[in-house]
Amino acid sequence: MKVLGILLAGLSGIIIILLLVINHFFFSMSNLPDGELLTESQSPNGQYTVKAYVSRSGATVADAVRGEVVYHQKRDRKKNIYWGYRESTAEIVWIDDYTVSINGIELDVRKDIYDFRKE
Repeated sequence: MKVLGILLAGLSGIIIILLLVINHFFFSMSNLPDGELLTESQSPNGQYTVKAYVSRSGATVADAVRGEVVYHQKRDRKKNIYWGYRESTAEIVWIDDYTVSINGIELDVRKDIYDFRKE
């Protein structure tokens, strides 16, 4: 009985590690392709810049747009906040100092993320 418990715990651990690895490499916003810069726009207060890149993956996969925010108050730290599939252009419009619209999706650059894979 003790051996069965150890085997189940080991199997559970392997499954959890496998799920974490799959999530990191296939669904994490930190591993998106770099792409080619389309446009960028600075927030009205100058604290943030949103940059949009297009990822052209070839004939078998449609283009995608990646939006990245640069936090100027935090040593220009960058974070992906937008990932839109079947898009090859980007329209960036600031609503206020913290809210940006990327291709019609409104995001608070301090906390929001849009990922088409999770819609």
